[in-house]
Amino acid sequence: MDTKKICERCVLPESRPGIWLDEEGVCNLCREYEKEKKDGKKGISLETEFTKMLRNYKSRGEYDCLVMCSGGKDSTAALYYMKKRYKLNPLAFMFDNGFETEDALENVKNAVEALGVDLVYFKSDFMSGMFSRLVKAGSGAVICHLCSLWYMDLTIKTAARYGISLVIAGWTKGQSREGIFPGCACDNAPEFSAMAEETGKFLDRYCKNDPRYKDFPRSMEEVLKRARKRQRCVVLSPHWFLPFEAETSLETIKKELGWKTPEQSYPAKTTNCGLNFLSVYLSLKHYGYTHYHAEMSRLIRQGALTREEALEALKVNFGAERLAPILKKLGCGPEDLAFGKESI
Repeated sequence: MDTKKICERCVLPESRPGIWLDEEGVCNLCREYEKEKKDGKKGISLETEFTKMLRNYKSRGEYDCLVMCSGGKDSTAALYYMKKRYKLNPLAFMFDNGFETEDALENVKNAVEALGVDLVYFKSDFMSGMFSRLVKAGSGAVICHLCSLWYMDLTIKTAARYGISLVIAGWTKGQSREGIFPGCACDNAPEFSAMAEETGKFLDRYCKNDPRYKDFPRSMEEVLKRARKRQRCVVLSPHWFLPFEAETSLETIKKELGWKTPEQSYPAKTTNCGLNFLSVYLSLKHYGYTHYHAEMSRLIRQGALTREEALEALKVNFGAERLAPILKKLGCGPEDLAFGKESI
């Protein structure tokens, strides 16, 4: 796979039209952040803002909020904070696209048992047909983007079913961060423009005539537009507002909830579903970077992560043998990824 020159400040490669480097080797996103910070447009969100939002938006029924749980450290910490720090009664919700790992399942099970909270576990192979089509078509659509459209729509529907208007995510300061979640960075941010365009093309071309996916949302804006019609719902992450980084809570959840680092993951020391390995491979193949590069680049700009730490975490730590069982489960084969012609 061809390597591209990356920004001297973050970890994004030049990828026009969304990302380009100037004569000093610094990308346009870092320059824009620098300008906004100088102009005072990059304020710090305070925890007092978050507690006020919790009071305004928490539900009045049996559960105060619904917490999206993946089994990763950030969503596990979010569940912990809702119960312990903010004294709410959360409903934990885990969605499984058919590729969830035993490590993640065990982390969620341990957390809900230790905290004494209820759990809704939803497993479905609904997305498998779409993922299989994407691979066989050689599409530049991003698996994780498609999955996020599905799981956010599913999450909001589940919240509505339980009369919950407040949804809590474990998103870090490097992910969607707008105070109240209004949309998806994948739909409009420069670093995601090419990915979003290809994802939209894929949905229009391959899914509009498939009865299984005729009502599939085309963007996160559409997901939220549907949600507003059904209910008054907001999505928040405590990590946007806490006066410390998400890593600070790692030792706490290990000690109190029995959280464990998975044996193998990408990026290093994270927890993602098995399909994530294939998504990463395809994103690197088509674009030279992944949404993790974009997330970590934002954290670097905010001073929450060093460039060296990000580069180390983003080293590809898996090979073709890790992708083989995933492809088989999707009804695909190595030939669909042109193995032997490109290396990871």
